[in-house]
Order: sequence, then structure tokens, then C-alpha cells
Amino acid sequence: MKILSKSCSALSLGAALLLCACAETPAKPPEVATTAAPVAAPPMARATPSVANAPSRPAIETGIIPGTLRDFETNVGDRVFFAYDKSNLDDSARSALQKQAAWFSRYRAVTVTIEGNADERGTREYNLALGARRATAVKEYLVSLGVGANRLTTMSFGKERPVCVESNESCWSKNRRAVSQIRNAVSTPNVAMSQ
Repeated sequence: MKILSKSCSALSLGAALLLCACAETPAKPPEVATTAAPVAAPPMARATPSVANAPSRPAIETGIIPGTLRDFETNVGDRVFFAYDKSNLDDSARSALQKQAAWFSRYRAVTVTIEGNADERGTREYNLALGARRATAVKEYLVSLGVGANRLTTMSFGKERPVCVESNESCWSKNRRAVSQIRNAVSTPNVAMSQ
């Protein structure tokens, strides 16, 4: 009983000390609500919009050397698509060309040949003229975005270079395109092409 009494006394003493220590701790000041400016979420990368059934490209691929042909084709996109028998640029094409123009402004030594193409329908002569109109429309839009006209040339292949050879709309939509073929791109990591 004596041992129990000593244990209880020691326990009571410890509890009393703990209560005293807590009583001497200053009270925590009340939290003040602050309003911080909302933080905008980083923009989500979007793939280049394209015609239905046309191949889509990833927005950004890592491990690619900036300024290279692979960088341009993979992260920017080298082509735009057109509606049947049209050479005017739709919103999707203008968006893709804005990305190209931004890339061209970073890599000023790059020159570009814009290749106009058509699907298999129509005569050879008609499709060559249509491909030329498509390439010219792309060039004029890139120039309007600040790309030097002296860096851009156009060429038409008409229906001579299809990427798909089936005779259906899904395939034809892939062939109605203008492709920006770049030259003078960075070939090694030690070569800087931007100015």
C-alpha cells in the first residue's frame, strides 16, 4: 500500500506539473484569414487540332533536342489540312500555323518549303493548281505572323504524293494538306540556330 501511495503521489505530482506547464504556455493568437490572389493553373498542352481521322500529334515530347527537325515535327506539327476542294485556312489550320510561326521566330536560320497537296480526285493539272493555292495560303498567313517571306518558298505536288492510298474520305482528308518542310534545322546539340 505504501508503494501504491508513493506511485500515486508521484503521478499526482507529475500531473500537477503538467497542468502548470500548460497554464504558462501563451495562448496561440487567433488565425487571421488572408486572401491570396488566386493562382492560375498552368495552361494545359493541347495537341494540334486536325481534320477528322487525320493523325494527331502529342503536344510536347520530352528528350527531343530543341530546334531539330524532330522537335518541329513532334512538338509543333509540320502540316495543316484543308476541306475538299478548298484552299482557305480554317481555325485549326491557323492555330497550327501560329505554333509554327512562333517556332520559326526562335530559330531564325531555318528556311521552309511549303508543299501543297491534294487528294486523288480531279485532274493532275487541277490538283497541281489547288496544291499551289494551299501552299500560298500557308505562306501568306505565316508572313502575316511575322515570318520573313524570304525564308519561305512554295511548291505543289498536287495528287502525286499521297500519304494514304485508299479511295475514301478518311484517306482523302489526310492527303488534302500543306506540309512545312524545314531546312537548316539544328542537327546536333552543340549547334545553336536561334538568334
